[in-house]
Amino acid sequence: MERDLKVRSSTVSSDDRAGTASIDETGIRKLVYGFYDSVRGDPLIGPVFEREIEADQWPVHLAKMCDFWSSVLLRTRRYSGRPMAPHLRMEGLSDAHFERWLTLFQATAHRVFDEEGAAVVMAFAERIAQNFRLSRALHRGEDTTRMKPLRVGV
Repeated sequence: MERDLKVRSSTVSSDDRAGTASIDETGIRKLVYGFYDSVRGDPLIGPVFEREIEADQWPVHLAKMCDFWSSVLLRTRRYSGRPMAPHLRMEGLSDAHFERWLTLFQATAHRVFDEEGAAVVMAFAERIAQNFRLSRALHRGEDTTRMKPLRVGV
């Protein structure tokens, strides 16, 4: 089933549907698994994920992330967690970690989806990364008024 999509300046409002022809459950699974394959081999963010996710918990995490992105992109409501809480507890995350996450995510999205689908995926990913980053800063009592946007592709 195809739904209309409205993309404005690479952002997607919460009222917009993300159901382009290229975004489906198969694509979301490829996105999640491909992204985490890249993450686990990455020298900057790989160690963070390996520290936070026990080896026997990777299948559970991947299934949870498929549910999360299905809920975000297709509005399936399969995910019912609170993703911010674990990220607030992580030690040592910096802008470089968030930027690398976005860079790897962008590369994977462009491998998996067509141009329009990848743009939708990245609009959500950029907003999520920025929200996590700002929430972490607020949680630590930092002044967020002068924070610059994250850079993708660095």
